[in-house]
Amino acid sequence: MFFYTRYPSSNVLKTFFPDVKFNRCITSQLIKWFSNFREFYYIQMEKFARQAIVDGISDVKDITVSRDSELFRALNMHYNKANDFHVPDRFLEVAEITLHEFYNAISATKDSDPSWKKAIYKVICKLDSDVPEEFKTSSYL
Repeated sequence: MFFYTRYPSSNVLKTFFPDVKFNRCITSQLIKWFSNFREFYYIQMEKFARQAIVDGISDVKDITVSRDSELFRALNMHYNKANDFHVPDRFLEVAEITLHEFYNAISATKDSDPSWKKAIYKVICKLDSDVPEEFKTSSYL
């Protein structure tokens, strides 16, 4: 699911986990789970953006995320260890946009402000896409 939506609402979670009997605690736990997924995602983005700067990349257009990139391998290994899922191309696009946002912010020394990442989060949360209907079926995996 994370490959499609980084910020699922509780209603989206309920739709895609029909076998779960939701209550406040379970909903809270699933939302926390996605929060942890996002935290790893953003830590990787910051790490790779800083490395690009150290490597002397001066134009954000020179930073790409492809299926062959080290960043993609790190994310795929974390979210898709057994390669059960085909990662959608849109995820690669969103990852590249996220990486560019981090690179631009760090290059402009916005990271000196304690809340510098909030602007990036606002951009990325708007890039979620619909989760495929097939994920709703209990036989998907």
